[in-house]
Amino acid sequence: MSKPDLNAGFTDVDRTDQPGSELGAGSPPPHVQVIQMALGYWVSRAVAAAAELGIADHLTDGPRSAEHLAAVTGTHPEALRRLLRTLASVGLFRTDAHGHIALTPLGATLRSDAPGAARSTVIALAGGWMWSAWGELPHALRTGETGMERAHGMGEYQYLMRHPEQATHFNAAMIGYHGDEPGAIAERYDFSGVGTLVDVGGGSGNLLATILRANPQLRGILLERPQVLPDAERTMAAAGVADRCTVVAGDFLQAVPAGGDLYIVSHCIHNWDEASCVRILENCRRAMGPGGRLLIIEAIVRPGDEPDPAKLLDLQMLVVPGGQERSRDEYGRLLELAGLRLTRVVPTRTSASLIEAVAS
Repeated sequence: MSKPDLNAGFTDVDRTDQPGSELGAGSPPPHVQVIQMALGYWVSRAVAAAAELGIADHLTDGPRSAEHLAAVTGTHPEALRRLLRTLASVGLFRTDAHGHIALTPLGATLRSDAPGAARSTVIALAGGWMWSAWGELPHALRTGETGMERAHGMGEYQYLMRHPEQATHFNAAMIGYHGDEPGAIAERYDFSGVGTLVDVGGGSGNLLATILRANPQLRGILLERPQVLPDAERTMAAAGVADRCTVVAGDFLQAVPAGGDLYIVSHCIHNWDEASCVRILENCRRAMGPGGRLLIIEAIVRPGDEPDPAKLLDLQMLVVPGGQERSRDEYGRLLELAGLRLTRVVPTRTSASLIEAVAS
């Protein structure tokens, strides 16, 4: 996706293709680069608006006029035309010879039935409720409290329980956001010696279904909140592994199913404060059978100042659920608090790593 041209309005004197520039010909000057960073939300909010209105779904059968799209979305025709013109300029749509709006391959990813769950991911991560939480980042920085609590008067999980449509988008977004991670985990870790795999807080079951499909000898147990179980059951049925998977309602802060050979906690630990993380991990340790193992699946924060998506994700954890991303050493210390010992970290071809531990 191309970026909006924020160089407009700067004179030639401002540009860095002048003699003596340290950035090279054609590069934006530092202040323009900073402005581009700060105004990235203009694009994200415009894309979120198009996703929430279902514009791509209304263009599935071919180009439509802005007036038609306004009528079916309940929007102001001229305001919507301006939104679509802007999004066409960054590649989501195009205007045909008749002045009608058409989908591009990029925009087609926002259809509800498109692979990758981009529409749900955009609605969940750039939509109104998340936007409001991020608006309280200064509060989070001053107090260490979440922006979510400040903006909505409740935590993330309570909010999603009260807004089931947003919860459905959020669950789909976790599949879209993590992309081909389940396949990368299934191919990277040796599950051959595992009889029963327990997925603690397994969401809609995409990871567990992928592992079960790749390992016919495995039986699975998925633990989740009651309202998520129907999505998980549909996932298991669609993957053809429902006969090898038991879906259990519960709260991993209280207890997890006992007797598993391997426990997986995927993208859950980073959501919680330290005391809650220790409680979750202790519950897993108590539930393990002899010789049991634990896999935490999370990003590992890279040292130093090198670019790292986990560092930006860490701010998301601060603002919304109140958790954090961690380095390898920080995971080692966290596991020790729960009576576990880090044995190795297995990287994957995605941003996620497998943090393996056993009872100490």
